[in-house]
Amino acid sequence: MFVSGFTIIRNAVKFDYPAVEAIRSMLPLCDEVVVLVGQSDDETLALIESIQDSKIRIEHSVWDDGLREGGRVLAVETDKAFERINPKADWAFYLQADEVLHEKYIDTVKNAMAFYQDKAEVDGLLFDYTHFYGSYDYIGTSRRWYRKEIRVIRNDKRIKSYRDAQGFRKEDEKLAVAAIPASIYHYGWVKHPELQQAKQQSFHKMWHTDQWMEKEIPKVKAFDYSQIDILKHFRGTHPSVMQGRIQNQNWTFSFDPTQARWTLKSRFMYWLEQQTGLRPFEYKNYKCVY
Repeated sequence: MFVSGFTIIRNAVKFDYPAVEAIRSMLPLCDEVVVLVGQSDDETLALIESIQDSKIRIEHSVWDDGLREGGRVLAVETDKAFERINPKADWAFYLQADEVLHEKYIDTVKNAMAFYQDKAEVDGLLFDYTHFYGSYDYIGTSRRWYRKEIRVIRNDKRIKSYRDAQGFRKEDEKLAVAAIPASIYHYGWVKHPELQQAKQQSFHKMWHTDQWMEKEIPKVKAFDYSQIDILKHFRGTHPSVMQGRIQNQNWTFSFDPTQARWTLKSRFMYWLEQQTGLRPFEYKNYKCVY
């Protein structure tokens, strides 16, 4: 069984993406990792080159900054990276530059890929998600955070990145997937408030017009992390590759979980989910067959 990893990255230094950690977390699972580096305003290329692992194959791309609707450019770049993996790969493991796989899940993912390799009806593997917010100590648990997404797909070029690259589809149909007991740790909302604000001012350009940006994105120096509905304390362990970042955190963030900011409807829906595990009307870009 041959496994290719793939990811895209641009301006990792400027916006403090844990891209190195994301890539390092993929290496034990993969026979190769294709890193598609977009034109950047910083030392992103040098950062990726500094990893110095023979499994990594760096490719180059120029992003179309004119694609400013629905984050489409992210899907375009993801498809480019997927196209460049080794043709002999059985499975492809995809991570975004702010996502990390905990080493405790390596065997779980490997075993699942081996188990489903000959089950042609399975297009991919579905992971749980753990979304960190504000610091490494809190996780988002409300409906604003997606709970699951596909991160392993077959090397089938009919499969394409969907919308803003959150997930995948095959010939515009939802993938048939097997859910596995492994979680992707998402750190996109954990960085210094000034860097988070800078990211917002750049990132939203992939979705919106200048007019929308002018109206909706505050012209402030630091991001206001306090405008969140509900968080929980994280009681687990972080991936080993993240320990350096955690030790070097240079800002403070705290949240009182008893002071949730939500409507009566949101409170009821949250209570229902906590009691039953169900999330009515949840968006699911996949079909679970196992």
